[in-house]
Amino acid sequence: MSVAISNRHIHIQFIDDGAGSTLASVSSTGEGNGFKSINVTAAQTIGKRAAEAAKAKGITQAVFDRGGRKYHGRVKAIAEAARAGGITL
Repeated sequence: MSVAISNRHIHIQFIDDGAGSTLASVSSTGEGNGFKSINVTAAQTIGKRAAEAAKAKGITQAVFDRGGRKYHGRVKAIAEAARAGGITL
C-alpha cells in the first residue's frame, strides 16, 4: 500500500512488486469526490475507500509505504482507516 500526498491530493495504490503492476488504486482527484481540502477527515475517507477497493480485489494484507513521511496526521489517519476497513498493515 503506497501512499503519496501532495498539497492538493492523496493517492493510494496497492502494488504487486513481483509482477510490477498496480492491483487497486484510489485518489482524491476526479469529479464527485467533493474534497475542498485534504485534511485528516478527507484522509480517513480516502483510507476507507482504499480498504474497500483492496478487499474487492481480494487483498487483505499489505505493507504500508508512507513515502518517507512521518507517521502522524494524514498518514496516520489513512493507515488507521485502512485497518478499520479490514486491511492488515
